[in-house]
Amino acid sequence: MKLLTLNCHSWQEVNQLDKIKILAKTIKEKSYDVIALQEVSQSINGEKVEGEVKKDNYLLILLNELKELGVEDYDYVWGFSHIGFEIYEEGLAILTKHKIEKEHSFFITQSEDTNNWKTRRIVGATIRFNNKLFSFYSCHLGWWEDKEEPFKKQVDALYSYVQRDETYFLMGDFNNSAQIKDEGYDYLMAKGLYDTYYLAKEKDEGTTVKGKIAGWDENKQNLRIDYIFANSLVNVDRSNVIFNGLNKAIVSDHFGVEVECDV
Repeated sequence: MKLLTLNCHSWQEVNQLDKIKILAKTIKEKSYDVIALQEVSQSINGEKVEGEVKKDNYLLILLNELKELGVEDYDYVWGFSHIGFEIYEEGLAILTKHKIEKEHSFFITQSEDTNNWKTRRIVGATIRFNNKLFSFYSCHLGWWEDKEEPFKKQVDALYSYVQRDETYFLMGDFNNSAQIKDEGYDYLMAKGLYDTYYLAKEKDEGTTVKGKIAGWDENKQNLRIDYIFANSLVNVDRSNVIFNGLNKAIVSDHFGVEVECDV
């Protein structure tokens, strides 16, 4: 099974359409089974085309690019989390080549007001792979030190939802560095999750953010804040950072993470 997670930073990138084309070509080349995307935005005043999805939704543009490349087998779940940069409806998405058996969408913050930029929604999809059910959740959490929307409470809410009889993967931008002890990463690990980066037989250095980006304005370090977690020990062949300028061109202020595992 091939997995990809990427914080798209959508409509905030220079040469955004060119970067969507790079992402689409990579998806065709790699043929991922499941893709989790964060910061998947559309304009507030955009024209609705399907449900809550609007004409300029980043995901819709990406799917159209894939169709241009002859790839039409991806289904998706998209959910609106909060208003971003005052003009966008920022959301999350799961794309998969497999039939979606069940969709998931829920808030993990105390606030469910989409006008509040700290409001956080999770979206997910349950699929059947090798005759077994697996659930995948696209996650974009807040910061450890936030007093209004504490990271611990977000993780607790997320964990209370996914704690059911299923094998699942949590994929996305968790805004907490693996290098900082006794904070968000360690709190996640204490829930009994497995970091596929450490399970991988082959891996690179794992850096997904370099220097200053939105939300990390003072950062001068290389960070690993984008993850693919599993709730059980899985056989992970490799974990690679992608879209970092070495493994494919940069398409966002975050690099992506791709994982290949046997399930």
